[in-house]
Amino acid sequence: MTAPVRSPCAPHFYRGDTAWQVATFLRDFAPVERPLRPVAGVVPHAGWSYSGGTAARVFRNLADKRGLGDGAGVSFVLLGAVHAGHVRRPAVYPAGAWRVPGGTVRVDDALAAALVAGAEGLVGASTDAHAGEHSIEVQVPLLHELLPAARIVPLAVPPTRDAVAVGRAVGTVAQGWPDGTVIVVGTTDLTHYGPHYGFVPAGEGPAAQAWMEANDRRIIERATALDAPGVLEEAATHRNACGAGALAATIAAARAMGAREGVLVEYTTSHAVRPDEEFSMAVGYAGLLFGS
Repeated sequence: MTAPVRSPCAPHFYRGDTAWQVATFLRDFAPVERPLRPVAGVVPHAGWSYSGGTAARVFRNLADKRGLGDGAGVSFVLLGAVHAGHVRRPAVYPAGAWRVPGGTVRVDDALAAALVAGAEGLVGASTDAHAGEHSIEVQVPLLHELLPAARIVPLAVPPTRDAVAVGRAVGTVAQGWPDGTVIVVGTTDLTHYGPHYGFVPAGEGPAAQAWMEANDRRIIERATALDAPGVLEEAATHRNACGAGALAATIAAARAMGAREGVLVEYTTSHAVRPDEEFSMAVGYAGLLFGS
């Protein structure tokens, strides 16, 4: 049977010359000081015009600090947010490739199978779980531009209490993987504030903007403290992450891979990127690194 090639479901999120866009995102790139050896990261997943620069700086830090070259021999386990209600169980995309502008990115099927086995029943294998989901998709063209020889293992992680155990299993497999370097990158956006999202606890204007940024800051602080269970609790209580499962799993994986610190690479919001006259609606975005 021919391995599947996933076609994009959200190409409008990164429409245009992806090489030019990535080069523009990184025009004034400066690496963060720490961590010296990152093993994992977190990126947002909005349209590139809003959060692509933040994601690109996380991937570039990982590439440079780990000396990944063109990505040959490197596999990225991409832990995705789940926006579809029918995906209730973590699921890897088990084999094949994902189509990106100008080519495809191969799935590391051996690593995918090892993650399913290592998670001991918590993770399934399903291409359907990734159909129509954009959170991992928007990362893959970025990765292809920066590390064209790298492979991927997409893993959808719903925000259930199993997310921490799934992440721990991912980190354990990654840490002991004999066939090359494994990097874990999860994705979440932060607070979705405004009437469009049915969430306006502080009204509009400057006070609302300050409230939203404080709401984001709380979950960022949990993440940089490597508190995976706290991330799930924080998101459930304060609605400040749409990918809390992926975020918690990334932290748990990073811990299993030896991470001792989390670092905020960048924080921004859609309002900061494209401000309205008065603040009324925005989504928060953070880029994070975990390592030692």
